[in-house]
Amino acid sequence: MNTPQRVNLLGLTFERLYSHEFLHDAVERLAKQIAAGFEKKQEPLALCILNGAFVFAADLLRALPFDLAVEFVRYRSYHGTKASQKPEELFGLTQRVAQRDILIIEDIVDTGLTMQSLLDNLTGRGAKSIQIAAMFTKSEAFVGNFKVDYIGLDLPNRFVVGYGLDYNGLGRNYPDLYILNDK
Repeated sequence: MNTPQRVNLLGLTFERLYSHEFLHDAVERLAKQIAAGFEKKQEPLALCILNGAFVFAADLLRALPFDLAVEFVRYRSYHGTKASQKPEELFGLTQRVAQRDILIIEDIVDTGLTMQSLLDNLTGRGAKSIQIAAMFTKSEAFVGNFKVDYIGLDLPNRFVVGYGLDYNGLGRNYPDLYILNDK
């Protein structure tokens, strides 16, 4: 697949950081790690965080060799290129969580505030166990008090788009990952 080295969105320029092939390899590695720890669990629930994780979730779920239910929740934690200090739940769970093993599928964990809110929610609903699979983390920005169990790639603390991540609603459809050129 021939994709551009540079893209422009709403006046900002982004440089390609990782190709789709490189990202695919990271997803396959994660699927193997998750399968080793999850396939014997009873009635597991994959919880995909919208909007950004839909691309990663689709690739990851197809690569997992065991059955699991899938649910979606939606949070908003960014305004433009800035992370919000207070994530907002836009729509929540409809499936039973109590006494279930949960695999949260997230596109990116940076500060961890959105994830902490979701973890508190799931714990309060009686989840049996909760594990987190994040395609990307930003360890430099992380202020959470939890562990991400499965990490695809750790990124620098800079704004990125592509592979499900957006800038004001655009760029999610790029198969590659691009980083903001702030020069």
